[in-house]
Amino acid sequence: MFKKVLIANRGEIAVRVMRACREMGIKTVAVYSDVDRDALHVRFADEAYCIGPPPARESYLIGEKIVEVAKKSGAEAIHPGYGFLSERGHFVDLCEQEGVVFIGPRGDVMRTMGDKVTARQTMDKAGVPIVPGTTDRLTDDAIARWVRDTGPPVMIKAAAGGGGKGMRLVRNETELTSAIARARSEAKSSFGDDSLYVEKFVEEPRHIEIQILADAHGNAVHLFERECSIQRRHQKVIEEAPGNRISPELRAKMGEAAVAAAKAVNYVGAGTCEFLVDKHDHFYFLEMNTRVQVEHAITEMITGIDIVKAMIRVAAGEKLPFSQDELAIHGHSIEARIYAEDPDNNFVPSPGEILVYRPAAGPGIRVDSGVYQGAKVTVFYDPMVAKLVVWGRDRAEAIERLGRALSEFVVKGIKTSIPFHQKLVHHPKFLEGRYDTGFIEQHMAGGKGGPTPTSAEDSAEARRVAFMMAAVAAYKRDKQRAAEASVVASGGADPWKSYGRRAQMRGGWR
Repeated sequence: MFKKVLIANRGEIAVRVMRACREMGIKTVAVYSDVDRDALHVRFADEAYCIGPPPARESYLIGEKIVEVAKKSGAEAIHPGYGFLSERGHFVDLCEQEGVVFIGPRGDVMRTMGDKVTARQTMDKAGVPIVPGTTDRLTDDAIARWVRDTGPPVMIKAAAGGGGKGMRLVRNETELTSAIARARSEAKSSFGDDSLYVEKFVEEPRHIEIQILADAHGNAVHLFERECSIQRRHQKVIEEAPGNRISPELRAKMGEAAVAAAKAVNYVGAGTCEFLVDKHDHFYFLEMNTRVQVEHAITEMITGIDIVKAMIRVAAGEKLPFSQDELAIHGHSIEARIYAEDPDNNFVPSPGEILVYRPAAGPGIRVDSGVYQGAKVTVFYDPMVAKLVVWGRDRAEAIERLGRALSEFVVKGIKTSIPFHQKLVHHPKFLEGRYDTGFIEQHMAGGKGGPTPTSAEDSAEARRVAFMMAAVAAYKRDKQRAAEASVVASGGADPWKSYGRRAQMRGGWR
């Protein structure tokens, strides 16, 4: 087993990985940008090294700096978390060249599954159902011919990247030329690659993903499904495990397909196969995320498997200690992503100092967070404050617990998405479990999010305006800080500064 691991990330996922390492008796190394000098993950690690200025492209995205720190600190392995370098095949190659273990799949596997066209071709050959559509990159004329021959509605999609960028729904042929141009522009701007392909649009789709684990000895299992259909602008907001309308038969078929997908590319580590499920319960492969997911915690809650520990053990060459038959679902878990955003003002970022931070607690509640009272949320990175995860014996109890936890979760000094989540979890359609990916748009006025930017230029302008509004809001909050500070309890040492380095017990898989 590794003696020291570097975590090439920040925020809640860095702290999450460090906690797993601490239980396993593994020392941890943090990297940080100038603006993250006092961040929780820096305080939590055994060692920490500055790697550059605040912009990620000058710090967290420079693989050479991170590998240099790993070698300097004596870290034998690097855990990438999610985002940043977690799905960059060239970074995996660099780690291998420098003799540092990358905790995740090989670089060639990332490249195969990271390109949607290549992934579709690979899955098609492996017998995994894919959304009807093309399996090649297409010219504008070829896209137009395919749409005319097949008929709308269709989805024009970027071959590279994700997050809903470079993707356009075409409901009639009059929209086609504009949709192609905008998809190409956004794909080029976001990923440096304007390649496109086409899929038939799946009506009333549900977004269901299957967690897989695989070792280097040919063993692979799935840890059942997560329901991720509640999305705002193609970004997940609430996730559930297991899916609330997934039959045992459909669960078994999707699980088998996910394991087949993993074996088709000799996958090693933790990964997620994402599927679309239509109103007739037909499922189709969407993409594979070759990393740990933001929402992995809800799978851990219903299976008892520590996915991060599993990743580390597999990377160290160990075999999976359980078979598919030994895995079972226990209860129901839901995650709410809490962001530093103002839901009443088009969800603009809400940077600033957290004056009061009192996360929910009690039975069946887990909070994964990268902040603390007095920490500052900056405009440089993803504005996630915390992941609120609850567990119940069934879905009804999990929802009741989530409602209670949201009402107790206190964050002052910045705006958060908590009020939006409170409205969402009390919505009748959510309570019934009868929803698809159009839930927020159809039932919550788009989450008060306003019109979605329709091009890379529009998106850039939206970001610029959001940044300016966030800066103004932060300035106003700073002026009010003296008045608001009275709500903060005085005295008391910072527990993270005085945490110390404790003796650690070696943890297991569960």
